[in-house]
Amino acid sequence: MKINFSITPARLLPKIHRLWELSAQKIHDLDAHYDEKKGSPVFTVRGKYTARGWTEWTQGFQYGAAILQFDATGDKRFLEIGRHNTVAKMAPHVSHFGVHDHGFNNVSTYGNLRRFATTEWERNFYELALKLSGAVQARRWTPAKDGGYLYSFNGPHSLFIDTIRSLRSLAVAHKLGHVLMEENDRRISLLERLKQHAVTTAKYSIYYGEDRDTYDLRGRTTHEVIFNVNDGNFRCPNSQQGYSPFSTWTRGLAWAMLGFAEQLEFMQAIGDKEIVPVLLKAAQATCDFYIANTPTDGIPYWDTGAPLLHKLGDYLDRPAEPFNDFEPVDSSAAAIGAQGLLRLGRYLKNKKYWQAGLTVLDTLLDEPYLSTGAKHQGLILHSIYHRPNGWDYIPAGRKIPCGESSMWGDYHAREVALYVQRIAKNKPYYTFFS
Repeated sequence: MKINFSITPARLLPKIHRLWELSAQKIHDLDAHYDEKKGSPVFTVRGKYTARGWTEWTQGFQYGAAILQFDATGDKRFLEIGRHNTVAKMAPHVSHFGVHDHGFNNVSTYGNLRRFATTEWERNFYELALKLSGAVQARRWTPAKDGGYLYSFNGPHSLFIDTIRSLRSLAVAHKLGHVLMEENDRRISLLERLKQHAVTTAKYSIYYGEDRDTYDLRGRTTHEVIFNVNDGNFRCPNSQQGYSPFSTWTRGLAWAMLGFAEQLEFMQAIGDKEIVPVLLKAAQATCDFYIANTPTDGIPYWDTGAPLLHKLGDYLDRPAEPFNDFEPVDSSAAAIGAQGLLRLGRYLKNKKYWQAGLTVLDTLLDEPYLSTGAKHQGLILHSIYHRPNGWDYIPAGRKIPCGESSMWGDYHAREVALYVQRIAKNKPYYTFFS
């Protein structure tokens, strides 16, 4: 990508304000018209949010978006939407033992609301939910040869790259003084489980150009890692939503960029330096890979090894083309990755990463990615969910998915916009654990 070294957070404020204006309309539309009997909204089809059964991992983004809207604008109507729906509907997610998504669902709702609690009882309610969520997530544990990991909904053999960002549920619960209680009153440190998962992810889900295998390109990620649960040994890379185990699914790359950068900030805040070198190595490798393998405007295609990318010619030497005939872009990867670049840039005081993050956000905040149509419920267009399964909508007359939004893409666009807005206005620095 081509990094714009002249852009500043203050220069992005007019675009950010426009995003919040559009966001308000879309949150109200979804809140008023979505049929929740279908399940949690996941992505749009013809501009309307719909569900897609796999796991219930997006509801926290739906209600968390309203809380971010209040944070950014001060409009209390959105705080009420987020608060009411969290209290009424999110409890099953707190006690959900079947998923690896607690950081997505519960930190995005109870965690965001905790900042705005007005009474001790209200704060205690949010904190109890966060404590329990972290412990429930930590219970989903598979020991490995050199530590262990929080396993995915696929089963105990499966480590997903996504979970490095969802890991924040353990971080928040630990910071609130909580532990996991096991058989015989054995106390399990949530921080230690967090660190073991992060180290295992960094070792097996990220490549460093150190000749691990034929496809060892520094910064490349694999979506899923398979372990032998009988002896804890690593067996092979795999992919659920990417093209192959030996290519890089860019949303998985973005989860790693943001997840490792946030954990660096968390370790700095609690004064724990033990695994900082591991986290930093993974964060820099993935961010460097993103910069090197993304078109000039900072919007990636859905997988760096997608089979028809070669038909686009020198696609890295020009802006991404969401309306091409061969391979879709994924704006949700850009929304997630932008925040990872910014946080790593700030952590290291590194201008390259910082300006790269602003460059990506600058592109997202404008058409053809910003959804300006009043009839479209999505906020950020050209998101991809599951290309291998063919779940994404292909408009009439097109050959590939385009023009649609996702709940996670919209949420993370709002979150990175809030992050930059706070910096531009000299407000308190936004973290998941603040």
